[in-house]
Amino acid sequence: MQRSDIRNIAIIAHVDHGKTTLVDAMLRQSRIFREDQQVAERVLDSNDLERERGITIMAKNVSVTYRGIKINIVDTPGHADFGGEVERVMNMVDGVLLLVDAVDGPMPQTKFVLRQALRRGHRAIVVINKIDRAQARPVHVLNQTFDLFLDLGASEEQAEFPTIYTNALTGASGTDHRHVGPSLEPLFNAIVEQIPAPTVDESAPAQMLVTATSYDDYKGKIAVGRLHSGALHKGEAVARIDHDGALTPAKITQLFTFQGLGRAEVEEALAGDIVAVAGVAEIGIGDTIADAMDPRPLPPIRVEAPTVRMTFGVNTSPFGGQEGTHVTGRKLRERLYAELERDVALRVADGDGPDTFIVSGRGELHLAILIETLRREGYELQVSRPEVIFKEEDGERLEPYEQLEVEVSQDALGKVVELAGQRRGLLQDMKYREDGLVHCVYRIPTRGLLGFRKAFLTSTRGEGVMNTLFADYGPYAGPLASRTFGSLVAWEDGVATTFGLTQAQERGTLFIGPGTEVYEGMVVGEHIRERDLEVNIARKKHLTNMRSSTQDITVRLEGVRDLSLDDAIEFLAEDELLEVTPRSFRIRKRVLSKHDRDRLLGQKKKDQERIGVGD
Repeated sequence: MQRSDIRNIAIIAHVDHGKTTLVDAMLRQSRIFREDQQVAERVLDSNDLERERGITIMAKNVSVTYRGIKINIVDTPGHADFGGEVERVMNMVDGVLLLVDAVDGPMPQTKFVLRQALRRGHRAIVVINKIDRAQARPVHVLNQTFDLFLDLGASEEQAEFPTIYTNALTGASGTDHRHVGPSLEPLFNAIVEQIPAPTVDESAPAQMLVTATSYDDYKGKIAVGRLHSGALHKGEAVARIDHDGALTPAKITQLFTFQGLGRAEVEEALAGDIVAVAGVAEIGIGDTIADAMDPRPLPPIRVEAPTVRMTFGVNTSPFGGQEGTHVTGRKLRERLYAELERDVALRVADGDGPDTFIVSGRGELHLAILIETLRREGYELQVSRPEVIFKEEDGERLEPYEQLEVEVSQDALGKVVELAGQRRGLLQDMKYREDGLVHCVYRIPTRGLLGFRKAFLTSTRGEGVMNTLFADYGPYAGPLASRTFGSLVAWEDGVATTFGLTQAQERGTLFIGPGTEVYEGMVVGEHIRERDLEVNIARKKHLTNMRSSTQDITVRLEGVRDLSLDDAIEFLAEDELLEVTPRSFRIRKRVLSKHDRDRLLGQKKKDQERIGVGD
């Protein structure tokens, strides 16, 4: 039977196309807020990191009621690195709202999220947003979206999608882009009429697939998922079925459904609804909560494998343990493995040493968000440069490739083409847009994208736009040019002085200012040449009896480049580590002593010469 009183939908789109803003408007027009209630913009982006970066990182559940029908809405991330969130929530819904920008049209992540929806047979409503923009081209974008449906193998029914035009900021919508009304009523009508009601069997044993977990200090672990069949009751005995099929008895202590932005406790939940369950200890994403008398597992959640990994370890620098609350390997290990319960796209494995761990994710941003989260929680650690994960098939070495899409001005096109070519990027498509921009599509090894963002923004003077999406694994592309500039490395321990930094800035770009404590082997800047250079930035000016009224006034620094966490990760060389603490992060050499680094370099050259003679 179908539960006609419920609709379960996910809002999917490329990053910055307006998903969370649209959910804001839907919540406001559903009257879940008081008339005088102060509501923050992008209310679902409750995480500090989400607000700072302006992106959604974790999928979130809300619900609204329209014409007596409860609409469960899942707001999903738009960045490709958080595609695991999209993959897991597809198990909870029966249809999707595909949001597309009225100017940009379908972007790389649009293709990824739509593919996930179509594979599961979901019906889609296309929402062309930002219809008020001056360069809006709704007809062209609609045609592009239809072509995308066909390219992804949509069925005839899926390709006949309804289209709604919206301005999420003002909460306006309409079925005709020339006549957009003052409310979202056309969108709500399309959801109720076009998204199928959940098909359920209320008489069958209870089955709920867990798609998210959270922790509450009072309620314990809370599992969120869709109840596929049967019913659940507060105080009822159930069975937890893990990925291996092992059964564990449990009891539901509290049961919730979603109402507005919050959860409401209920005595009974029926099949077809999205519910939250407390009381099932050790529950994980992909587990099944089933009837205790007739336990039947549901297929576990499968997500695409990670393509990039980094080594996390205990901070071993001379400043280690001074700024963090959690500084031991045991604490770091517990926290990393606990993250696996929330993030289905993450992988963690023990490293070579007792205090090192291999953490694998979807991309640099995926891992950078984890690092930033850890440092805000008081953890102190050091991480290595990101590296791609290779595969071996039939004796052939394969590496991950990505689809890179860039939009640049015609003046900067030559530099970008040269930059992508140096990194083995293969140009697949190029289009000149009416606004003077050029849209290029490349197939490029993931290795070529490590450190690409900074060089791209520099080449386009910060005006270029780039987006990436994992494509597939392909043959090894060969050696790639690594970082083109070396590092300025501190010669000795001490405190950086204006005099020492002034001498060093002639050799490159500085990362630190006067008064900063440094240690031998710490990276303090970027060299203007390929090799590393040791500089004595703690040097003080010798005092003399000679005085000049203007001599010291003219000594000033030209500027210090303030690295963000993303910039620091992108800058890392193979022989460098990033020291991360709650108060700061520092780039350092793996081997701090210059004498030891020179000895290792000499040994490496001897080994290369020996291999060359042998060949």
